[in-house]
Amino acid sequence: MEPPPHNQSNSHSHLEGSEEQEFLGIGQYDDFHTIDWQRDIARDRMRHRRIIKKKSDSICDWIRSGHDAWSGWLCVFLVAVIAGAVAGMIDIGTSWMSDLRFGICPEAFWFNKEQCCWSSNETFYDGDNCSSWYTWPEMFNHSSEGAGAYIISYIVYVLWSLLFASLAASLVMMFAPYACGSGIPEIKTILSGFIIRGYLGKWTLLIKALGMILAVSAGLSLGKEGPLVHVACCIGNILSYLFPKYGKNEAKKREILSASAAVGVSVAFGAPIGGVLFSLEEASYYFPLKTLWRSFFAALVAAFVLRSINPFGNEHSVLFYVEYSKPWIFIELVPFILLGVIGGLIGVLFTKFNIKWCRYRKTSILGHYPRLEVLLVTLVTAFVAYPNRYTRMNTSNLIYLLFSQCGAANNDELCDYQRNFTNVNTAIEIAAAGPGVLKAVWLLSLALIFKVVVTVFTFGIKVPCGLFIPSLAMGSIVGRLVGIAMEQLAYHNQDWAVFAGECSTGENCITPGLYAMVGAAAALGGVTRMTISLVVIMFELTGGVRYIVPLMAAVMTSKWIGDAFGKDGIYDAHIILNGYPFLDSKEEFSHTTLAHDVMRPGKNESFYVMTQDSMTLDDVQQLLRETDHNGFPVVVSRQSQYLVGFVARRDLAIAISQAKKTTEGIVGESIVLFCASVPSPWMGPPPLRLRKILDLAPITITDQTPMETVIDMFRKLGLRQTLVTHNGRLLGIITKKDVLRHIKALESEDPDSVLFN
Repeated sequence: MEPPPHNQSNSHSHLEGSEEQEFLGIGQYDDFHTIDWQRDIARDRMRHRRIIKKKSDSICDWIRSGHDAWSGWLCVFLVAVIAGAVAGMIDIGTSWMSDLRFGICPEAFWFNKEQCCWSSNETFYDGDNCSSWYTWPEMFNHSSEGAGAYIISYIVYVLWSLLFASLAASLVMMFAPYACGSGIPEIKTILSGFIIRGYLGKWTLLIKALGMILAVSAGLSLGKEGPLVHVACCIGNILSYLFPKYGKNEAKKREILSASAAVGVSVAFGAPIGGVLFSLEEASYYFPLKTLWRSFFAALVAAFVLRSINPFGNEHSVLFYVEYSKPWIFIELVPFILLGVIGGLIGVLFTKFNIKWCRYRKTSILGHYPRLEVLLVTLVTAFVAYPNRYTRMNTSNLIYLLFSQCGAANNDELCDYQRNFTNVNTAIEIAAAGPGVLKAVWLLSLALIFKVVVTVFTFGIKVPCGLFIPSLAMGSIVGRLVGIAMEQLAYHNQDWAVFAGECSTGENCITPGLYAMVGAAAALGGVTRMTISLVVIMFELTGGVRYIVPLMAAVMTSKWIGDAFGKDGIYDAHIILNGYPFLDSKEEFSHTTLAHDVMRPGKNESFYVMTQDSMTLDDVQQLLRETDHNGFPVVVSRQSQYLVGFVARRDLAIAISQAKKTTEGIVGESIVLFCASVPSPWMGPPPLRLRKILDLAPITITDQTPMETVIDMFRKLGLRQTLVTHNGRLLGIITKKDVLRHIKALESEDPDSVLFN
């Protein structure tokens, strides 16, 4: 119904005026409730029609129409700019605080190690040290070598780690409990239409950003890339309130949040296209074309802002830029597929044990003392990590080292080959591994075991933590080990037919860094079950476009292996663990049940309905007191049970409350009307006319509709509930929660694990 013009005469009676009354707050949702996509989209369509209709009335209306048209683009632009700036500050802060565990720059304490050495006047300096950078033993006037220096460094490393972790946990517990974890499971649930008040608020944004810097700097086995999606969505949510079109409509707001998720991945890795595909494949539930375009635009702007800040300190806007010159050879597809198998198995095992530990944490004493758990995990991590140089270093630096190609300038043990470099510009020759490589292989094997075990216990503690970087680290270690094995196999067997053509020239025909890259993608794919977006993120992340086929082969194999042993990735598993009402569009429903089997009321249950013109205000309020249903079907009468529409509980409560304040004569005996006309003759107190809040086109099905179709409707239309009829008469109702409980019951899981409405 169109609203009346503002200059309408006030000579209407109470009966007329009450019908035309607008109720503020109608159409909003309570915390932990599911939105009704169809209704919200219909409300936005009506709002848009009103704006277009009034467009030619005045200059103000024309400007308002223009603002409405480009407000979506402006909103995602602002999200991208702010998210890019925040991500740059987080990267810079993390780099500085991570280096604090090893030493300090006395001349400018806000410089990290790299910046400190850049600012010195030395032309050359050792990769591990420069005169401007002081290690902690040197700050205590102690030699930088020897057992005493090692012990001082060890103790300071552990103490800084404990300080950073305890600060992160305290900030989360005191100010923003929702800031812990990755945030991606909750973001997926929110984008599917669930309301979690405060999860995307300003306090969560602030504490998540600060806590992320502290948690990563503490050396915990986690990353800041996943939580950046949560940070970007917080920014998107806050900015959407500047535009009523999005702030007051939950379905429209999710268009901004989908673009924000793309921005999060874009600024996390410097991968704008991968960010858009991540939002499309992994995060978003409803992704129309205009959201795709806006996400693309926002990811582009965010990547540009991040590149302007240049937090990585190089000419590339990506995190792990590599320059491999050799193309891969056909036989290498075998080890690439093997890496896919290993990555899938790592993903399955990690997900299984992490979920078991998180479930145990919920029911154990440990769950009541989250700060103590954070300190224990940090203490064990720091104590065990320090002796091994590959676990001691920043995880991003480790991945970059494993991705990199050995050359004349690389002096790591990983590159201790029996080569003679006469000219840095000559091709790198294939050579036998020296003792340094063998030592590095041993240390990397220990690092892999450590990373897998400690990440199981770390993911889920009460600090902001992501899984992208730990997963990439696990996979890149496996990949580098397999790459070294393949390299040595090719060196010692150059006469084999599979190597003869490529490896006979003496050039390095096998690139171990490429295997690290493929292994990293395989492990991350095994943990998250991403495919297309992951491949794009990986080649954007590294600049290795020519290696798309190896990446695709490994990621696809990883997903097949993961799905064979466990159907859920880590994010879906945590959604199930927390009981969020999420209907996964990737799952198939293969049972033969009908709507009649699932609908409520079941046997021995009452069905609460409202009539369109025969219930008093007292009757309605008593019904609201006696039940906790989220809405009520409205029928013609108790006898006929023919459906008129559906009214939401919250809308009903708000409308009654406001009508009592604004309409004279409303008493308990006032009749509540959901129809257009007043029964004639009318002698009682003024009626309460609520037809404006009635949904006159609720989605209905028959009692014989297959549940497969019903579930498809819930997924694709974003339904909150559907009404069940037989020959036009109302029989019952099916809510999203009923559907989820039914699916769990058929899969022999606990139906009561679906916690919310």
